Amino acid sequence: MTPNELHTAVEELEALVKTGNDFAEVETQAQLLLTEESIANEPELHCKVLLALSESLWSRGYAQEALPFAEQALGLAVNSENKKLTARAHLNIGVVHKQLFDFHCALEYEFKAFALYEELEDKRSIGLITGNIGLTYNNLQDYSRALEYHRKALAIHEEFNNKKAMAGAIHNIGSVYADLRDYSLALEHYSQALSINTEIGNKDWAGHNLYCTGSVYMNLHDYSRALEYNLKALFLYEEVGNKLGIAFITSTIANVFSLLSDYSRSLEYNEKALTLYEQLGNKQGVALCTGNIGIVHSEHSDYLRALEYLHKARTLDEELDNKSGVARHIGNIGNQYKELYDFSNALACYEEAVAICEDINDLRGMANWICNIGQVYAEIKFDGYDLKKAEEYTLQGGAIFEELGDKKGLYLLHESLTEIYEKQGRKSEAFDHLKKYHELKEEVQSEDAKKKAEQLDYERKTAEREKQLAVERAEAATVKRILHNTLPPIIADRLINNETFIADSYPNVSVLFMDLVNFTRIAAIIPPRHLIYLLNTIFSNADAVMEKHGLEKIKTIGDAYMAVAGAPVHQDDHAQRAALAALDVMEAMNNLSVTIPEELGETSWAEQVGEIQVRIGLHCGEAIGGVIGDKKFTFDLWGDAVNTASRMESHGEAGRIHVSEEFLQALNRPSDTFSHWEKEGMRAIPRDEIAIKGKGIMKTFFLERA
Repeated sequence: MTPNELHTAVEELEALVKTGNDFAEVETQAQLLLTEESIANEPELHCKVLLALSESLWSRGYAQEALPFAEQALGLAVNSENKKLTARAHLNIGVVHKQLFDFHCALEYEFKAFALYEELEDKRSIGLITGNIGLTYNNLQDYSRALEYHRKALAIHEEFNNKKAMAGAIHNIGSVYADLRDYSLALEHYSQALSINTEIGNKDWAGHNLYCTGSVYMNLHDYSRALEYNLKALFLYEEVGNKLGIAFITSTIANVFSLLSDYSRSLEYNEKALTLYEQLGNKQGVALCTGNIGIVHSEHSDYLRALEYLHKARTLDEELDNKSGVARHIGNIGNQYKELYDFSNALACYEEAVAICEDINDLRGMANWICNIGQVYAEIKFDGYDLKKAEEYTLQGGAIFEELGDKKGLYLLHESLTEIYEKQGRKSEAFDHLKKYHELKEEVQSEDAKKKAEQLDYERKTAEREKQLAVERAEAATVKRILHNTLPPIIADRLINNETFIADSYPNVSVLFMDLVNFTRIAAIIPPRHLIYLLNTIFSNADAVMEKHGLEKIKTIGDAYMAVAGAPVHQDDHAQRAALAALDVMEAMNNLSVTIPEELGETSWAEQVGEIQVRIGLHCGEAIGGVIGDKKFTFDLWGDAVNTASRMESHGEAGRIHVSEEFLQALNRPSDTFSHWEKEGMRAIPRDEIAIKGKGIMKTFFLERA
């Protein structure tokens, strides 16, 4: 590469990193650039490539793998005496250490970046790094300093009227309040950030604002509201194509369904998220979802399946050196062993989880798993059953919960102590702890109620401001949903975008008509409600087949059903789609079994009707499509292809598919032997030439399965 070509390639690489949608491509391009001989003569460009590679890796959860590239970039930046790149490298390394849960080390690198930006008098970058420092203090649970730095960052961003950065700082302040469990202030700040991001069209961050709002509602146990906000976030991420965001929110929605005890949907969304993370190559996300799937199987009492997933998750997080995740998975593995009465393995897992939590200073995790050790010793079926040890471990865990001020952990602890003392016959102490259990539980519920009241008060204050916007959004969503249910989506979207006149020409389409044989006689015999039920069953089966093969249902008129392939969306293989759909729908009709619900009345008429059969006609050619009407919109097709397809149906035979010679030719197969069709499971049977109204003498065929 020439220097100019190399410079352009690096710029394109950095732009690709910022999109955040194709990290595999980033890493491929970065590795290719690193093999370029000329890059050795361009240390600054070399540094930028290494930083891009590092950022891509830690964005996918590969922090350990990202670190050497970030450190190499730092060396190049320092040797080049480029303070701006040196600051970027320090910041990059800080992010990596943050992902590795080494927050003090992260802070050290962030302050180095801060000092360099001050030397450069780059106030905009100072604002950004100040916010990063605030996030790290939040990770360290130093909330007063976190608020201090986020407010400093906000002041700098306001000075430059940098609305995107302002929204980020306001959001981060909200997150500190959320961690402090001041949910009213958290919601207020998230709402402010969302308003700014909506105003400037920053949909990515608006999605994050919505997700965090949903998290607050999860903490308030308002799971339906949590689901609502996460679904809104998912919609925005899908709109902007943020694949990582889609995966993350899908996983979060799975957790909400789990909290709602809807485990089948939780499993569905976890599996979707797992697939997305695998496609992105995001190992951290894969580990998270794999563990979550294990927990869902546990809730279904499928403990062996749960163990399978939890062991996989543990291995993944061990490879990532994610000790917090490893501890969680090991503890949950212990829970499965406990349910399977394998108390020795359960105990070993809990002890290992406690050791890891102690190593990373996760006090809440320590307390939880220590109490679980106590529960194992309190199990009568355990060979090492020892109520004294059960009491000892439970009190040890309780002391940590007391230190943390975790009242929920404490009231659950008192419940465990009540059971232990009852087994020991220490009735008075059991009663005391039962009393404390109820007092603390009531206190926690009272605090939750107070927070809920604060939340409701906040919502009342903001409701009027948001009411009109919500109404407009709801109306737009309703209109879109109704239009998508009545019109092809591509046509509906054109109407939504204020296209008032829609008329299109389709040079090559295949039209399918289906009709019930002897419908007039059947309609005279069957009661009206039964007739509607019958038609609905028949047409619903047809709808499913059309959707399977990509045909667009156009309309039903009485007992007639019309669909098209190749319009309004072009399809090169329209004839093949229509042929396969016709064969499948004919098979469905031949195997159709309709059971009329008892509440609709007796069905003595069934013997008079006999077997219900259909005729199907297919033809292809040119057609015109458009929307007719100002109120009840309909999308319809006109032209020779439509008329002839209708004639094929009306001139056909019961239980058969009648097609024109033009249709067979459109299948792009030899019309003499049909050998290729037979390989695909269908064949055409020539029919005597017949007179077709409006067309004259035509050569036609019956299409059937080989």
